[in-house]
Parts: sequence; structure tokens; C-alpha cells
Amino acid sequence: MSTRRHAVVVAVLVCVGFVAACGGKKRPPNVASGGVRGGGAPAGRSSPSEIPVDSGPDLAPLDADSAAAEDFSTSDPATLEGGPLEDVLFDYDQATLGDQARATLEKHALWLQNHRSAQVTVEGHCDERGTAEYNLALGDQRARAAREYLVSLGVAADRLKTVSYGKERPLDTGTGAASFARNRRAHFVVSR
Repeated sequence: MSTRRHAVVVAVLVCVGFVAACGGKKRPPNVASGGVRGGGAPAGRSSPSEIPVDSGPDLAPLDADSAAAEDFSTSDPATLEGGPLEDVLFDYDQATLGDQARATLEKHALWLQNHRSAQVTVEGHCDERGTAEYNLALGDQRARAAREYLVSLGVAADRLKTVSYGKERPLDTGTGAASFARNRRAHFVVSR
């Protein structure tokens, strides 16, 4: 067989092997839940506890600990407020962390070390004073300051993202000093 023909045959065999290895959808693993009672199954179908689960290499039984998931939800899904990590506040026109902010972030670091599946987006926010561009930059500095402090406390950097909203998403829509103070913050959105 010629070298060229041999190369073509090898190339075809490699392609066929690749297609065979990648083809088809992999079915999800069966999960045995130990008699979970559902709220009713659709007509003509059994409830989850009545569906037989075949034993096999893809069977993943759940125990009480692994079935109970951690809840990182917020109390207000529309505003993402009320999550497990409280906001850190900043002084006017500042992105430096004060004593109270550092103390709060130290508590956050402990919580994050105990909840290793949690991923956090640190949002930087500002009050309404100043231009949109200036406040986006300041919000970014605030989010980064909070993130860097958490990293210095031992939280893995790849678990923390930052985003700046500047003055675009105020927590308090009022115009007084108290409203402005509540809007100058780093907010923490926790997810898996």
C-alpha cells in the first residue's frame, strides 16, 4: 500500500473513531432518592418513588445530607437583596475599606470557607452624584477592593467575580444623605 493511501486510511479510521466516541447523547445518571413522595405525577405516569431504578454503574444514591441543598437565595429575587452576605458601605467618593467594612468582610470570608460551593459576584454601586462614567469606575474600584480583601483572607479568587453598576441600580431611590449612604456599597450575589 502506498504511503499516501495508508495516510488516507489512517485519517478515515481516526475520524470514524472520533465520531463514534463523541456521537449520541449521554443519558443522565439515575438517582435513587429512597422513597421521596412527590406532589403528584402527570396523568399516566408513576410518582418518583414508584419508578423502578435499575442498579448499575451510573446509579447515584442520595442520602439525607446530599439531598438537602444549601439555599443561597435572596429574600427579594427582583432586587437580589437579602442574601446571606450583607452589603459593605463606603464613604463618599471613596473605594477604601473602613474598619466596619473589613469586619463585615471577615465574617463573609468565614461564611464562604464554610460554603465552598458558593460563587460570589461582588457588585460595586454608587450614589447618584457624578457622571455615569465616573460612577462606573468608582463602583469597579469598590467591588475590586472588597474582592481583594476577601482573597487576602483566604477565599479562592476564582470564586469571586466583580461587576460595576455605578449609579444605575440604587438600593434607595431617595435623594437625602441617608439614601446616598445606602447606595455607596459593595453588594454580594451568591450562587452555585
